[in-house]
Order: sequence, then structure tokens, then C-alpha cells
Amino acid sequence: MAFRLLLLLSLLCLEGLISPLAFAHGVDSQDGAFIEQTQGAAILPFIYLGAKHMVTGYDHLLFLLGVIFLLYRSRDVAITVSLFALGHSITLLVGVLAEWQVNPWLIDALIGLSVVYKGLDNLGAYKVWFRLQPDIRWAVFLFGLVHGLGLATKLQEYSLNSEGLFANLIAFNIGVELGQALALILMLALVNLWRSFSVFNRQSAYLNLGLIFLGFLLAGYQLTGFVIEGGV
Repeated sequence: MAFRLLLLLSLLCLEGLISPLAFAHGVDSQDGAFIEQTQGAAILPFIYLGAKHMVTGYDHLLFLLGVIFLLYRSRDVAITVSLFALGHSITLLVGVLAEWQVNPWLIDALIGLSVVYKGLDNLGAYKVWFRLQPDIRWAVFLFGLVHGLGLATKLQEYSLNSEGLFANLIAFNIGVELGQALALILMLALVNLWRSFSVFNRQSAYLNLGLIFLGFLLAGYQLTGFVIEGGV
């Protein structure tokens, strides 16, 4: 099961990397055209766009998989994921409204490294290297801020109509959270099923090593793009 899940994650990431959407936070041309043409509030379409972004955002999904992987209690899952959602929401909304922008190559590279961070955390690397265990709640919240800023940067590549902008951003964010909830339900079901087998503890290291590999792959791709196309 571990090998199959890792293979599926690898194929999804590689498909994303070779698709026209080079950025994990990319918005395809059709959706971008809709965003630019929208005047006034369009609640349901923006909820759909937010949910679509989340369920196709392989960087988000990899990070969330790492986050929930070693959380066994529903309360811990709810608190941790809520902190990620809070951080993501803050920088998505404030970033667009305040026109905060960062280099999209670099922010997506940092998001790739967030996957690496969680994989190492799940393997207990920080206890061995630094004799400390970072607080997962603060780490997830801070990386949520980074993920939200990445999306805010990508949205600002389009001419956003100020009329209805706040309502549309709220709707988009609601869609993101709905998509996240659907993805989490599926991931938790698969992880809990895996935990029911005696091989879970032995095989779980392979998945986290896979997360580290894929995180470095994503980060390396974005840094290469920065040097080639976006470097200063």
C-alpha cells in the first residue's frame, strides 16, 4: 500500500510539473479569463474556483498529507488543519486587497520546502539533529501564511475588478476550505485504513521519504525556473 500511494503521489506531481500550469498555484487561462471579465459578486462560480484550486493543488495536498499523517485524534486533526486554513485565509485575503506580491517562483519553491519540512518532522529528524521538536501548530500556521501568499500572488496576475472583489475573495476562500475538507476526508480514510494493517509503522517511513523527495523536486523545479526565467 505504501508503494502504491507513493507512486500515485509521484505521478500526480510529475503530471503537474509537465502541465501548462507550471506553478502549483496556477490558474488556467479559461478561469483567468473568467476572473478578469467578472463584474460584481459571483459567489457560486468563485466557490467552485476555490474548490478546484484546492483539489488540483498538489503542493497543498502533499503538505496536508504530511500534516495529518501522524495525527490520531480527531481533535488534533481539526485544530491543526484549522490553523493552516486560518493562515492561508489571512494572506489570501489581505495579500490581494493590500496588493502584496512576491516572486511566484520563490514562493512556490518555499511551498515545496514546506512539504520537505513536514516529511522530516514525521520522521523525527529534528529531535535527532537539534534535540527539539517544533510545535506543529505554529509550523502549520506559518506555512499556511506562505501557501496563501502564493495564491494571492498568482491571482494578482489578472486584472481583478474592484466591484464585488471582497465578496468574490470570501467566496473563493470558502471554496478552498470546502475543497480542503473533501481532500482531507479522502486522505484520512486512506491513512486510517492503512493504520489498520500491522505493516503501517514499518512502511510509513517510505511515504515520508517520498514526501521529502517530492518536496525537493517541487522546490528544485521552481528554483530552476527562477534562475532561467525569473532571476534578477
